[in-house]
Amino acid sequence: MLRPALRSACLFALMLAFTSAAAAAPAPAQRLGASERDSLTRVIEKDRADTDEWLKSSPTSYLSTVFRVDYLERRSLVVGTAADCDVRVADSEMPAHALRATVVGDSFRVEALDPATAVLAAGQPVLDAVVPPSTLRLGRWSVRLSHQRFPAIIIMDPKSPRFADYKPMRWFLADFAYRFLARLTPDAAPDTVIILSTRGNERRALRVGWFDLSVQGRRCRLEAHRLLEPGVDEKAISIFFRDATSGRESYDVGRYLDPEALPDGRWVLDFNVAYNPACAYSDHYNCPIPSKANTLKLAIRAGEMHPHVTGH
Repeated sequence: MLRPALRSACLFALMLAFTSAAAAAPAPAQRLGASERDSLTRVIEKDRADTDEWLKSSPTSYLSTVFRVDYLERRSLVVGTAADCDVRVADSEMPAHALRATVVGDSFRVEALDPATAVLAAGQPVLDAVVPPSTLRLGRWSVRLSHQRFPAIIIMDPKSPRFADYKPMRWFLADFAYRFLARLTPDAAPDTVIILSTRGNERRALRVGWFDLSVQGRRCRLEAHRLLEPGVDEKAISIFFRDATSGRESYDVGRYLDPEALPDGRWVLDFNVAYNPACAYSDHYNCPIPSKANTLKLAIRAGEMHPHVTGH
């Protein structure tokens, strides 16, 4: 006969194993009525139209980027037209020395250097202030202060020649066989993992757990991560994945999905809103590359397709 302490330990282990097995049961596609499908389809189509218009014409569109400068070992970068500027914009509308941005921990200290040109953060003038990773306005330009623990400045211009590369965005038809209500199986000891990026950086992330799904009758498991970077919501999680469509019908690097938390502890995973990373449209971005664990052998024919933009 087992001693009481040992018996309790065994019972606890059995309960833990049962709980883990239950949590790992694959979630089937959500069952939706006709009116729910119609309503969700309208929302998805509206979002797709708005996103396409943003790409086509917005001053902060991926196509507006004109160049990127990484901080590397430097703490400060100066933006302007002068020969001694770190981020040199060859345009007569840009001041000789417009602003200085200095990395301060997880933030940036921004100093306006030209009294005739306003630097705007969240619509408010900035003379000398510490701001989070964000996008500033400087005349007609947008200045993105990107951190990701590999700080950089990205310059966006509404006159960017890249807008000539625009082609309408493409998506698979909405298919709710790829929409799931699933529970996250948490990692009992969440690991800090390295996620490689398209610019060769090793980005740190927390593997918070897994989602188990039944996709078209086939079981698949996807890791969920939270990037350990400034500006990332501590409650948000992301899925970076590749599937059998990657490099064919969808973007080579892979696609992203941001699960939506529900009050009852479940998450909505709707692959109809899976999207391409920014680097699908511009090489000025630094995007996570899906891990081998999140490379699926089955096809996810939902969400955004290959962009087919010139040069990609």
